[in-house]
Amino acid sequence: MKYYLIAGERSGDLHAANLMAELKRLDPNAQFRGMGGDYMIGQGLQLAAHYDAVAVMGFLEVVLGFRKVMKQLSLVKRDLVAFAPDAVVLVDFAGFNMRIARFARAYGFPVHYYIVPKVWAWNQKRALTLKKYCHRLYAILPFEPAFFERFGLEVPYVGNPLRDELEKFVPDRSFLTTHNLGGKPIVALLPGSRKQEVVAMLDTMIGLVREHRQWDFVIAGVRNLPAEVYAQAREEGIMVVFDQTYDLLSAAHGAVVTSGTATLETALFNVPQVVVYRTSTFTYALAKNLMKVPYISLVNLIADKEVVRELIQHEYTRQHLGSELKMLMEEGEGREQILKGYTLIQGKLGTKKASRETARLIYQELA
Repeated sequence: MKYYLIAGERSGDLHAANLMAELKRLDPNAQFRGMGGDYMIGQGLQLAAHYDAVAVMGFLEVVLGFRKVMKQLSLVKRDLVAFAPDAVVLVDFAGFNMRIARFARAYGFPVHYYIVPKVWAWNQKRALTLKKYCHRLYAILPFEPAFFERFGLEVPYVGNPLRDELEKFVPDRSFLTTHNLGGKPIVALLPGSRKQEVVAMLDTMIGLVREHRQWDFVIAGVRNLPAEVYAQAREEGIMVVFDQTYDLLSAAHGAVVTSGTATLETALFNVPQVVVYRTSTFTYALAKNLMKVPYISLVNLIADKEVVRELIQHEYTRQHLGSELKMLMEEGEGREQILKGYTLIQGKLGTKKASRETARLIYQELA
């Protein structure tokens, strides 16, 4: 079978690669082409475009990068038709992939959407668009099937792909000694995986470090970002470890995490955290009016209550951050309540292997 896959950022690239591995297990003659990154290339993707070419975030940023995105969209559309796949597999990346879904359906290609767009967060009627243009949808959050059912869609919960990743993770036993850590409690700083995120979040994190020398702060860095993104942190003497986020979380006592997939990863490692986020004033004002959910972190959304504190936009200050971090770093009721919340979340996620289950359902449809 021929599969055309599209992922638009680092986590999507990783989860798409895991899905490809499972598809190859079921379909040894599988051919893969599309847009993605290094993880997908490692599983045999013939690359039409790298996701770096469309790495923009936020409403204003998307507007400013519109021409670049549209250029890549046109390229992918032409390439998709030329490849003539048996299935189009879209992975997250809603703004781009929902356009591709419409296009692919017009050409008669079956569209499978893995890690469905978060239409429950805002503009919920987009669920009807997904219903119109997608052959099958696959949910990775336990509350999503009930949401889509309201729109007449049967969407199976396939499990969460982060579970797959954690099962494969083998801790580096030399991590602490290699980085000369372990003398003080460790605070993991996760500023994000995209340049715009890291630039927006890191300054306040650096200010926090200056005021709290009783802890060892370590930044989870990403190698595919320019080195200058972390230059200020290094000048301040803050350690940056690259592509070792899971090793860092396995050693951390607490964390400051930019809202996104990393909040759930941190919860699965049972590391109490403060969730933070800041974007442009325009993007924030627009998002605030559009959002239909009470929380922004996956942790709180899955629990359906506040398990971790969210410091968003103007609340994201050194003072607020320091106060919250002090609470969760100390043994006591605040830290215990977070850990109890994590147990609730892990129970809701279940034990399904998301990549394997999704691959089985896709291949079953094609067969």
